[in-house]
Amino acid sequence: MSDFSWDAHGGTLVNLVVDEERAQVLKDLSQGIPSLTLNGRQLADLELILNGAFSPLRGFMTSADYESVLDRMRLQDGTLWPLPICLDVTEAEARGLEPGQSVALRDAEGFMVAVLHIQDIWPADKEREAEIVYGTTDTAHPGVDTLLHQSGTHYVGGTLEGVQLPLHYAFKRLRHTPPELRTLFRKLGWRRIVGFQTRNPLHRAQFEMTLRAMDQAKANLLLHPVARRARPGDIDYYTRIRCYQAVSRYYPPNMMLLSLLPLAMRMAGPKEALLHAIIRKNYGCTHFIVGRDHASPGKRPDGTSFYPPEGAMELATDLQEELGIGILPFEEMVYVMEEDAYMPASEVPPDTTVRSLALDDFHRRLREGKRVPEWFTFPEVIEELQRGYPPRHKQGFTIFCTGLSGAGKSTIARILYARFLEMGGRPVTLLDGDIVRRNLSSELGFSKEHRDINVRRIGFVASEITKNRGIAICAPIAPYAATRRQIRRLIENYGGFVEVHVATPLEVCESRDRKGLYAKARAGLIKGFTGIDDPYEPPEAPEVTIDTTELTPDEAAQEVLLFLERAGYIK
Repeated sequence: MSDFSWDAHGGTLVNLVVDEERAQVLKDLSQGIPSLTLNGRQLADLELILNGAFSPLRGFMTSADYESVLDRMRLQDGTLWPLPICLDVTEAEARGLEPGQSVALRDAEGFMVAVLHIQDIWPADKEREAEIVYGTTDTAHPGVDTLLHQSGTHYVGGTLEGVQLPLHYAFKRLRHTPPELRTLFRKLGWRRIVGFQTRNPLHRAQFEMTLRAMDQAKANLLLHPVARRARPGDIDYYTRIRCYQAVSRYYPPNMMLLSLLPLAMRMAGPKEALLHAIIRKNYGCTHFIVGRDHASPGKRPDGTSFYPPEGAMELATDLQEELGIGILPFEEMVYVMEEDAYMPASEVPPDTTVRSLALDDFHRRLREGKRVPEWFTFPEVIEELQRGYPPRHKQGFTIFCTGLSGAGKSTIARILYARFLEMGGRPVTLLDGDIVRRNLSSELGFSKEHRDINVRRIGFVASEITKNRGIAICAPIAPYAATRRQIRRLIENYGGFVEVHVATPLEVCESRDRKGLYAKARAGLIKGFTGIDDPYEPPEAPEVTIDTTELTPDEAAQEVLLFLERAGYIK
């Protein structure tokens, strides 16, 4: 491995935040130009472009740079760059924009963060991009799912002028721009810095890895966790940061610095490892740790991996000269019981007892309220995690009943609502389809788009109830699998999600149709009716499946309650 010495605290950084005089000019300009409201993922990209973390980028990529990155992992000028950084917009937004125009970029509250001077607009070929960037079009990959189902149809490229960096209200003293960190390193006299990226709490295996990296590189440590959730099911931001703060005292004094990175991860495996290394070089690091499964999205539903476990280490090591930062590859760290210590798997003495716990298994144990082994992590981490993730019977959860009209969803939901109120202990909310229609979505019609919006609103309200450790009971038709999947991912960030497929056959549902809706749909009087001329996509793996053809409503509700008791949600 090459010995990368300190290079005047890194190379030249891009700084796109303008001075106050120019900022006022841009604010005045914004009164007469279109605006785009950016989501959290887009704001994260924007922040790292503006503050120099994505140097040498000076804006969102144009189609020429985008194509060059896809084809050869390089910008047009030949600079190594592994992933596209693009601003996606809807088709309607794209129709209102044109090259040569400027557009104000705003956050969700309407504050203008930057002005984009448009050079290029083009339609996204999402399937091609997914195949090249992620190596798959499988939506079980969270990056692919975001690209195919949550991103806009077009890209807008051009240069940026920043008015202000996006606002952050929590842990402000732990947030630094690249120039700020470089200045701090100089002040501390740190000449060699090894960067470590993580999206999980720091457990004993990762702690030992960082200590070994510091020793190997003769360097101080920049603990640089991603502040944003990288994928559904990750530990929430506030809990993770408290865990890092709790563990920081285990490091030798004045040898570790904690700073938060506002990165929107793509989970693109080896290619993303290169981006992480470039970012750390821009922040002033001389070395960067790359481990097994770096930036991996986890496994497919069939248990296979999206990327080779060693792929990121191999690619980053091969390109470290061009990256300009030393790569420290680390193999899997395992716990050796006889030594009460973590060490690389290749260094384990013979005839010793080895233990390991995959992070996905750890997350599952945590959410199911199961005991986490003491050898896995620090007691302070366990304490913080238990505050954020109590046992299941104290967590919030959502029961999401889905099925055809007339299947019995609403009746089951009402019975469950009454049973939970009878039990007491947690607040309960019933979000039946008709109730929500009257009180939350009265302006919506019954087009496919409007029905989907209605279901998403139900999911959002249920997520807020779950976050606050209540019980939400939902009973929409919710015919589309992709929408249900997104709602599940949202709610599982905060608690449990129990999908109940009320799988009553269509002919039985029609026989119960007191309003005559099925008859009108078959006569062509109602268009887009689920089960007749609009499809219902059955859940692939619901927690509970009920056919109410031969069951009474009380018996059907009892099936759900039995599952909840077995899963630990109720006692």
